[in-house]
Amino acid sequence: MSRLLERLRKFKGNRGMMANLRCIHVENKKHRAWPALNRLGVAIDNNVSAFVAGLFATHPEETFTGNFGATSKSIEQRRREKRNDDNKMTPSERRFQHLLTAETDAELYDRVLRIVLMAKSQGVPVNYAKLETDLKSWFLNDLTKTDWAAAFWTPETISASAEEEI
Repeated sequence: MSRLLERLRKFKGNRGMMANLRCIHVENKKHRAWPALNRLGVAIDNNVSAFVAGLFATHPEETFTGNFGATSKSIEQRRREKRNDDNKMTPSERRFQHLLTAETDAELYDRVLRIVLMAKSQGVPVNYAKLETDLKSWFLNDLTKTDWAAAFWTPETISASAEEEI
């Protein structure tokens, strides 16, 4: 378990600290997050941990299973977006595919933040421990992207009534 998340859970009810941590996502307000990050034992230049701390402060509802691909899929399901036979992607699929094409830290963080905000609006929890690990290895290889894509685009199971028709 991540020490960062253990500490974040302890401060979950501290509205002032959570507000300061959310400032990490705003370029001209980052300095407000630095004292809070220090109290959590996070180095100011540890961009991934600081970013995840800000995400947690934004949407503290968490899960301990799945990766960010599964979170994105849950958002799609909560929004009741259905795939049509015309091969058009759902808005969630387009957004998720756009996330997978991030080439810089700034692009990646912006796109992850937007999906976390959607998760918050839909009441979908996020596995922050896994997200932190995945973001640290994002640019090392494509394994994280592949894992997220596999979790998002899992083949749907055929219902029993559909099997009877076949």
